[in-house]
Amino acid sequence: MAHEPEHYQHRITQDPEIMVGKPVVKGTRIPVERVLAHLEENDRADLLEAFPELTDEDVRACLAYARIAVERQRTAAVWLRW
Repeated sequence: MAHEPEHYQHRITQDPEIMVGKPVVKGTRIPVERVLAHLEENDRADLLEAFPELTDEDVRACLAYARIAVERQRTAAVWLRW
């Protein structure tokens, strides 16, 4: 990989008062899961057209958040097997 994406913590936030505590792109009410679902069916250009308030860095932060969540789940599963 050419460079690591900016740490997602600067762009992803969770607050019980916003979207019932789901992780969202900071400064928006757009959940990370919505970004991922949109990317599942569309390309990045379509996503940015549908959500013009998002930046390319926001999208990368959502992807980094998802990757780390999967890694943590896998690590937890390994520990549970011990």
